[in-house]
Amino acid sequence: MMRGPRSVAIAVRSGDEIVVKEEQYTSWADSKPWLKFLKWPLVRGTVVLFESMVIGVRALNLSASLAMGEEEEGLSGMDIFLAVAIAILFGIALFILLPTWLGHITRVWLGIWGQNVVEGVTRLGLFLGYLLAIRCFQDIRRVFQYHGAEHKVINTFEDGADLTVAEAAKRSRMHPSCGTSFLLVVLVISIVIFAVVGNGPWWYKFGSRLVLLPVIAGLGYEFIRYTRLHRNSVCTFLIAPGLWLQNLTTGEPDAGMLEVAISAFRSVYSHT
Repeated sequence: MMRGPRSVAIAVRSGDEIVVKEEQYTSWADSKPWLKFLKWPLVRGTVVLFESMVIGVRALNLSASLAMGEEEEGLSGMDIFLAVAIAILFGIALFILLPTWLGHITRVWLGIWGQNVVEGVTRLGLFLGYLLAIRCFQDIRRVFQYHGAEHKVINTFEDGADLTVAEAAKRSRMHPSCGTSFLLVVLVISIVIFAVVGNGPWWYKFGSRLVLLPVIAGLGYEFIRYTRLHRNSVCTFLIAPGLWLQNLTTGEPDAGMLEVAISAFRSVYSHT
């Protein structure tokens, strides 16, 4: 799946043929004049996160339909909304509620700073453990290979090289703007911010973390955006952990996967 300036393209291999489905896509911020504020710094990060989740669910659904030879999408708008809502609730329960609760119950023995350490380490450990767990599934590893193919094709384009399988195969499967790096940055920022929010009862701790989530997502997006635009030695050092983590969420693609990624990329950028 590739997202371009004005559209989203999904390419699926069906036998010996690559089927490409392109759809026009308008960001929420551009859909109505009064929604322009969604492009503001610290606000646009949360918007991008939600839009990416919606596009991702639609892409998976459409790719499954294309692979099975179906012409219409299987999920309605409400189905997609429910899928995104369930994913958000699951993420909140696993990465917000559980670490906060574990930190809270250790406050008697470890104090305020100790419980912050427990909460932060637990949150980061759950994230890494989750990635390692889903890598055990063969289908997920194949998805990660296609993820690596997307990065290789984008890196080829940004290097100004020809969009061929041979050129793409030479490129790295890591990319600084990957969502994996974004999630890691969000986790690190959350550890710092939650540590200075202060102590209090359970409802205050959980509530404050939910309220601050959009702020943290906004800060994470601005960090990724800044380091992408300013690739100096300091920024290279700062993005290194995110690039390393992409070893878990990408795989080395084969030539066929690169062909699919190139087809999707050419579709969305053929109009520019």
